[in-house]
Order: sequence, then structure tokens, then C-alpha cells
Amino acid sequence: MKCDGHVHSPYCPHGTSDSFKQYIEKAISHNFTDITFTEHAPLPLNFVDPTPQQDSGMNPEFLMPYFEDLQRLQKEYAQDIRIHIGLEVDYIQGFEEETRQFLNTYGHFLNDSILSVHFLQWQNTFECIDFSPESFMAFSKKVGSIEQVYNLYYDTVLQSIKADLGQYKPKRIGHPSLIHKFQLAHMVKIDDSARIREVLDLMKEESYELDLNSAGLSKTYCQEPYPPFSFIDYSKSIGLPIVFGSDAHSVADLHQHYNVIFQNK
Repeated sequence: MKCDGHVHSPYCPHGTSDSFKQYIEKAISHNFTDITFTEHAPLPLNFVDPTPQQDSGMNPEFLMPYFEDLQRLQKEYAQDIRIHIGLEVDYIQGFEEETRQFLNTYGHFLNDSILSVHFLQWQNTFECIDFSPESFMAFSKKVGSIEQVYNLYYDTVLQSIKADLGQYKPKRIGHPSLIHKFQLAHMVKIDDSARIREVLDLMKEESYELDLNSAGLSKTYCQEPYPPFSFIDYSKSIGLPIVFGSDAHSVADLHQHYNVIFQNK
């Protein structure tokens, strides 16, 4: 099986208009057997998106058309590739009930999804920790230090793994070292090895999969996958299931760095 398990779509409000068919045809041409579309799920209605354009999640009005398009394409391409219908669901501290209700309503449409942490809570506010180096640095000053933000991130990822989000809770944890995205911008060396292992160990213990996310290799201030190469080896050593994900928001980025990831293994 050759799979790209983390792919966005024309329904992404901060992505591109590249069509489903463009993604699918490229996957077929690169001999992929499986592709999972994991569009950003709509955020809870009572959650205020802290990003300037408030475009982190899909418009709820587009959710059913998204599912219907993919169901049609599953049938159309059934002889060529397995298309999985998924979402990238945000774990947002304090909004577990809203997320559980959303999954209870729409989870039966899904057969492969990702649970990710993009928003961190500090006091009574939230920050999108992968939006920009500037917003990351400003948030770190509020929290106290870069290291404290790292710890807040890993604490939140651990909470996401433990959270009761119902029977349709995603079983794959997205980019569990996303906090590294701006590491070459802030230039503060943080030894978070123990925290990453703690997250991976709990994922294994609770029977989750790892989203081995190659997108960080393309990020100017990251230059490594999520998680870093050494933790890919560690994940394999503990028997944690791994699913490659390019996190593509455009056809050009589909399968990005797949060969780099697996040549290093």
C-alpha cells in the first residue's frame, strides 16, 4: 500500500482551488494506492478563530457538498485508487462537547480522519500556533517563554489523545511536533525529546496512528518533518502505526518529500 493520508482540497478556505480530480490523477500517476482527503473541519460555532482572516476551518455550509463530491469520486475512481473521506478535526481545549456533537452528527460519513492541535489556550484567549513567526513570538511573550509554549503544546496534544470525543473520534494524531514550525525563526534551542516520546508513547498505548507529516520540510523556519527523523525511527521501534501525510494544500505539494522521508528510513 502506498498512501498519502493527509490531503486538503478545494474546500480549504486558506488553500487553493485545485480540483479533487487534479489531486487524484496525480496520486494515480505516482502509483499511490490510497489517498485520504482530510479537509479542515468547521470550527465550533461558539469558538472565535484567532487568525486574521478567520479561515482556519471549512464553512459549515460546504460540509455536505464536500462529502457528496468525494462519495461520487470514490465510485468514479474505484478501479484506480482507494479514496478515503476524512476531516482534519481540531482539538480545542474546552470545546470537547461541541466537537463530540459535531462528530456524532457527521462521523458516519468518515472512514479516515486526523485529530490535530493548532490552537493553544492561555488564560482566556486562544492562539493559532502555526500562523506566523510574529504571532508565535508574541504569544510566547504572553506565556512567558518559548519553552513554556512548547510544554503547553505537548500538554494539549496529550489532552487531545485522552479526550472523550465519542465513537467517531479520529484515530490518527496530526503533526505532533508542529510546534517546531518556527524553530529557525526564534532560534531558541529547546530539548523537547522527552515530551515528543511521551506523546508517541501515549499514542501507542491508546492505539492511535501517527500522521508522519512531511510539510515541515518545506517550511522556511522548520526544515524537518513532523516529527523529526529520529522520532520516526522511535515510532517504528515501539510499533506505532505510521501513515505518511503530505498535508498538501495544493496539487504541487501532493506527496511532497515522500522519497526523502522513506530514503532516510
